[in-house]
Amino acid sequence: MMEKEEAKRHGRRLVLVVYPSQGHINPMLQLATILYSKGFSIIILHPEFNSPNHSNHPDFSFVSIPGGLSNVSASPGDIVATISAINRSCEAPFQRYLEQILEVEDPHDRVAGVIYDGFMHFAQRVANHLKLPGISMCTTAAASLLAFAVSRHPDGHGYIPYQDSLSQLDQEPELEALKLEDIIKSAAGNPTSLEQRAIIKESTKNASAIIVNTIHFLEQKKLTKVQEYFGNPIFPIGPFHKLAPSSSSSLLEEDTNCISWLDKQALESVIYVSFGSMTSMDENELLEIASGLASSELPFLWVVRPGLVTGSEWVEELLPESFWKRVEAEGRGCIVKWAPQKEVLAHGAVGGFWSHCGWNSILESVCEGVPMLCRPIFGDQPLNVRYVCDVWKIGLEIEGVLERGKIEKGIRRLMIDSEGLEIRQRAKGLKEKANFCLSEDGSSYNALNELVQHILSS
Repeated sequence: MMEKEEAKRHGRRLVLVVYPSQGHINPMLQLATILYSKGFSIIILHPEFNSPNHSNHPDFSFVSIPGGLSNVSASPGDIVATISAINRSCEAPFQRYLEQILEVEDPHDRVAGVIYDGFMHFAQRVANHLKLPGISMCTTAAASLLAFAVSRHPDGHGYIPYQDSLSQLDQEPELEALKLEDIIKSAAGNPTSLEQRAIIKESTKNASAIIVNTIHFLEQKKLTKVQEYFGNPIFPIGPFHKLAPSSSSSLLEEDTNCISWLDKQALESVIYVSFGSMTSMDENELLEIASGLASSELPFLWVVRPGLVTGSEWVEELLPESFWKRVEAEGRGCIVKWAPQKEVLAHGAVGGFWSHCGWNSILESVCEGVPMLCRPIFGDQPLNVRYVCDVWKIGLEIEGVLERGKIEKGIRRLMIDSEGLEIRQRAKGLKEKANFCLSEDGSSYNALNELVQHILSS
């Protein structure tokens, strides 16, 4: 059996290049699992910083290269500098590694291509140099690729304005609802950010294809616009987490005890609160969230990861004793350092998800039909919340300064009020559509088969 399996994979090696952030590691390893199930042999190349757990994926080969990062530098506030540093540090060792394996490769066991996280744009330059197919993988919404449609001015000074760059794209109500223009303007004062956008845009245009972790019906018009703008095939094969087995790629230890706590709660009664792996806040914001959750008088499961509050390892000393006593006495609160999120969202007791609106979290919520309370922080999150609240209408946004009364009102609007019930029904409708897309002859199923054929024919 093993010999037959190895023969099946002969000549089908793929090198996948990972960006070292939890929200990027997860989908890349899920994609690797999907492609492995299609008969490809997988090599995972990653920077030393935030290395994924190799033992969780024994079927893959892992290669670590210097990434030029430290725990201090890889933070949300320095994301542009982080991307730049990684691309400077990783390009030369990546090229040396590929040259070594190409030098000794069996012509019948060739490297079929390089698939790289769009932030790791050096991989496309190396692939071009070595005449290998390069495929860009987008871990965010397809619409976010339009935010990279800014170009360096022909005279080499500055950048063409956003409106002129997208003059070939017809304006439509749905694009306007996403407020792409506002998102671009937010980065206009940072020349380094614009430079990185231009570099990522060029590498994406040079790719032989684009893989997007999305579902066709969620972004149908934007997928068409992206393909028109970049000019290469685009494969929306998401959500990856539904197509890949459930092995964990979390960098943090998941506390599964919260599942037994959920088992004791009423159907759709719990608000699940998690702001992802990189968000930070100050002590006052933490206290306002705690007070709002307590005052809502609804059960809550709250993820407070170590380091969430700047300068504090965890929350025992930050939250007042009165809060802990109230939570323990009423038995309606559960606080953990990290949760098995996909399992939590699939649990029948969870009726709402208060999130930072990372794309992975949104897809996981959509697939389980869970409505959302939104608090975007940085990056693509302001774009994502427009999808949730204005286009799909499956969530509410908490805007402005975090304040306990506002938090309590938002939670109760989502979980109890008639407005929230309508939102819940729309969320459940999206879940049904997502399940269909994953079934045989669904859009994701077909796009995956087309991607495989594209790789094999390159």
